Amino acid sequence: MTRPLRLGVVGLGAISPFYLAAAERLPGWELSAVCDTRDQALEQYRGRAARFRDHRTLLTQARPDALVVAVPNHVHLPVCREALAAGVPVCVEKPLALTAAEGHLMVDHARRCGVPLMTAFHRRYNAAVRALVHRAAGRKIVAVRVRYLERIEEHLGGEDWYLDPARCGGGCVADNGPNALDLLRLLLGDVTVTGCEIHRDGSGVDRQAVIRLNSPTGATGVVELDWSYPGELKDIEAELADGEVLHADMLAGHSGFKASLWHEYEAILTEFAALAGRRAPALPGAHGGLPALELVEAAYRSARPASDAASAEVDR
Repeated sequence: MTRPLRLGVVGLGAISPFYLAAAERLPGWELSAVCDTRDQALEQYRGRAARFRDHRTLLTQARPDALVVAVPNHVHLPVCREALAAGVPVCVEKPLALTAAEGHLMVDHARRCGVPLMTAFHRRYNAAVRALVHRAAGRKIVAVRVRYLERIEEHLGGEDWYLDPARCGGGCVADNGPNALDLLRLLLGDVTVTGCEIHRDGSGVDRQAVIRLNSPTGATGVVELDWSYPGELKDIEAELADGEVLHADMLAGHSGFKASLWHEYEAILTEFAALAGRRAPALPGAHGGLPALELVEAAYRSARPASDAASAEVDR
């Protein structure tokens, strides 16, 4: 039997527990090292893994077989670039980078280094999503709606960077948008933004957005995002050419806050093990982070305030 892959995890915030729990459950992984700038975050891993406050030291001393990067969005590029330069395969939380320009740099760097780079879009691994994709396979889809609604303050896990556009890249469009847009691409393939309405709060953070898209086949897509929703609703509705409407509730069957994430991150690490273990440059969808970033930027470019959009709707 081959030995488990030694896993390093950089960033011990709100998402890392799902990676760490998956690594413990999967026989193909062994948690080797963790990294965070906060001593308190590192303390709970005393005796469980090597602990570091700097990712460069982790790379040189722990020498992991693969690295999960779950740090704030604005530091994805430097951490991933140094890991790839060290020959370490990377699985980075969505979004791939802060901007599409940074994403291009990262993907090009991974190709030059010949090292796998994967963006973690956890919702494409959701059981209900996979069931919908299976049912839609080989059938003509004419319209897709993805809803990603939550109250962001309930999901911060003590990390305030989500509400800082300079570190997040924006608001709901920048951070939840990539997951929702990736699901649209999963069903429709390449899509183009045709319009976007955004509502921002007094701090300039986009709290609600509606993004409209088209595919080359003529199918339409709508992504609805909300960071002020009272509760949580995340689903997909796909209308087929024969009139049937398929629905996937990403939260159904998973009782408890964020309960759906456990099986999604286990599937992510299963795929990442295959990617890192065979040292392949990429798997299908592994570089999907770049198209998602480009769609996010296209949405921001085409955006107009929600109040203006509402006025135009009344005028028509």
